[in-house]
Amino acid sequence: MKERIFLSSPHMSDEGYEMQYVKEAFDTNWIAPLGENVNGFERELAEKVGSKAAAALSSGTAAIHLALKAVGVGEGDIVFCPTLTFSATANPIIYQNAIPVFIDSDYETWNMSPKALEEAFEKYPAVKAVIVVHLYGLSADMGKIMEICKKHNVAVIEDAAESLGTYYKGKHTGTFGDYGIFSFNGNKIITTSGGGMLVSNNEERIAKARFWATQSRDQARHYQHSELGFNYRMSNVVAGIGRGQLKVLDQRVKKKRYIFEFYKRELGGLEGIKFMPSNEWDDPNYWLSSITLSGEVRPLDIFDALETENIESRPVWKPMHMQPFFEKYDFVGTDVSEKLFENGVCLPSDTKMTDADLERVVETIKSLFK
Repeated sequence: MKERIFLSSPHMSDEGYEMQYVKEAFDTNWIAPLGENVNGFERELAEKVGSKAAAALSSGTAAIHLALKAVGVGEGDIVFCPTLTFSATANPIIYQNAIPVFIDSDYETWNMSPKALEEAFEKYPAVKAVIVVHLYGLSADMGKIMEICKKHNVAVIEDAAESLGTYYKGKHTGTFGDYGIFSFNGNKIITTSGGGMLVSNNEERIAKARFWATQSRDQARHYQHSELGFNYRMSNVVAGIGRGQLKVLDQRVKKKRYIFEFYKRELGGLEGIKFMPSNEWDDPNYWLSSITLSGEVRPLDIFDALETENIESRPVWKPMHMQPFFEKYDFVGTDVSEKLFENGVCLPSDTKMTDADLERVVETIKSLFK
């Protein structure tokens, strides 16, 4: 059996930055959901993306949940959400007993279509929040989207789980809306094994999110709780991994870009292959290099051929409005997201891949076109 090539797996620094911070947590006995690593990770991540405040949490999903709570989303409220995303974007809407309305993508960005968003506002003028996703590290068209949302005076939450290190017109994704969220799951561009971050320029609301995330424990000698709380704070050990990983983020983005350009150079001339879009205002982190197919070779052919060579690949996300749990909720748009799902392939984009690994992937795919 040939060595496994993964889609996107954890990649610790060669310098061992992560272990330095983890060792410090052990040496000081701060094995808890508080400590210098938690404080430092919040501070350093906020500085990196240009946000005033951050709260380190147990997952990106927890961050979306608290962002929805922070903007006042509650029972019966409508929240617009891209349909082409992972379910973790939509699940917290249900946690708040709110109602998701799914918005189609466009081919120009693979992200939320501004045109479909406008149509959704015409249909549902009383909207509490809009969640925007930056899919696979590609920035949504934040200029148009923010203009529409400001016109309708609605809160914006950016799901930048996949786009840490991506810029829109020179500014980090996750910092345009009222709140931004990042994920450090094991497959993300930097990882803490599991964890997330909520960022905002509203320091008071971030402090409130930290309060909710620590079981809403009031400042009292005894245990007192005046609000519903959650067990969402990040561990000091996990935060230490994050501090170390943050030091190599730029290296990881550089390698992801190298992988994308390699695939584009080697596969771009094959009939029916089209790469995920690039725009002049978008500087992606290329978290996953993704393609669509329009010829005789179909996604399943590529999945099977790669798996035979012990190489991992994945379909593009199945749209939320096509999911059994969410299909009862409304969808606004055409069939763009469905076509991207039907024709899309996410190629292995692991930052530990060598040129020989990339050649294995490329030659396996090329063999299908001969």
